[in-house]
Amino acid sequence: MPIPDDVTGEEIDKDVKQELQSLPKGLAEDVSRNLVMVARLIDEDPEGAYGYSRVALRLASRVAAVREAAGFAAYASQKYSEALAEFRAARRMTGNVDLWPVMADCERGLGRPEKALDMAGAPEVQKLDKAGQVEMRLVAAGARRDMDQLDAAIVTLQSPELASNSVQPWTARLRYAYADALLAAGREGEAREWFAKAVESDKDGSTDASDRLAELDGVEFVDALVEDDGDTDTDSDSDGDVEVVNSEAPEAKSAPESESEPEPAEDSIDDDGLDDVDDVDDVDDVDGDEDDLKG
Repeated sequence: MPIPDDVTGEEIDKDVKQELQSLPKGLAEDVSRNLVMVARLIDEDPEGAYGYSRVALRLASRVAAVREAAGFAAYASQKYSEALAEFRAARRMTGNVDLWPVMADCERGLGRPEKALDMAGAPEVQKLDKAGQVEMRLVAAGARRDMDQLDAAIVTLQSPELASNSVQPWTARLRYAYADALLAAGREGEAREWFAKAVESDKDGSTDASDRLAELDGVEFVDALVEDDGDTDTDSDSDGDVEVVNSEAPEAKSAPESESEPEPAEDSIDDDGLDDVDDVDDVDDVDGDEDDLKG
């Protein structure tokens, strides 16, 4: 696959570059350039990123960073069976548990939410950093929703991280998932409150919380240049402007979310030695009373 001339391979992370030092210089450069293209395209063109990842994999399948990149490219393209196989290979090579949550989410993508919940209760979760544990909680809540266990999903998301006023990289997504679960359970008032909290913490627009909040507030976005019987106002200064119409509430704000065609898994998850545990961290008893997290 063609690679733009401005891609040198020097753009990759220094740790990945160090891994590639085990390869001959010319080969390492080819692999690194393909990995740069994977990183460049994975959000906007997952299939394109996947293509470059396959080239890198063909050139250096024994490099853990390459297997991990191939896993993320397959995951972004909803090729969950392939992604899971690559993540497992990378984990075997490094012994690192960082990929545990995304591996569990692959199980969800393959239509196996029960397996994802098993992974959420496995000892590996305790070895994750805070960001990884929050990610695992999000996956576990998603698995509960896959199983139509809305109340359990809500309880799963209730945590000190959710209640905290501190804004961390995961805060917006955690609040958004909680608001969405509340809304699905018919608790619209609470959902609105948490969508508003998600908007407050979503500085880079990683979710569409502002759109969801506007929808709850009855805000409609309409084209101000809608033609009336084929006539348009040629004197108007507007050029495709948008008019906001609020049909219910006085205020609202306005910002971008994502899974999946099951394929048969290549490995059995039993290779990872999972314990049969039913949930993540401290949310084993989902039938208990929910914490009051408003405020």
